Amino acid sequence: MKRMIPILTFAVAISIMSSAAHAACTVEYKAKRDNPLKLFHNVATVPGPCDRGTVQRQLRAQLAAQGLTLLKILSVKG
Repeated sequence: MKRMIPILTFAVAISIMSSAAHAACTVEYKAKRDNPLKLFHNVATVPGPCDRGTVQRQLRAQLAAQGLTLLKILSVKG
């Protein structure tokens, strides 16, 4: 029994780490910067649930901080 406790603790730790790894989404997107016009096709990591509405809001905020405007989300993985 004493030997089983560390094994169970390790298994629980692994499952927590794997669920934390799924807490972020990878988003492929197109964006632009005006004046002079520059187009971007890139991939970003967005924290939180991977539904399109949440991803779009968070990605818009991330890109706005860089002076970019989101044009289109191509794919969401996570």
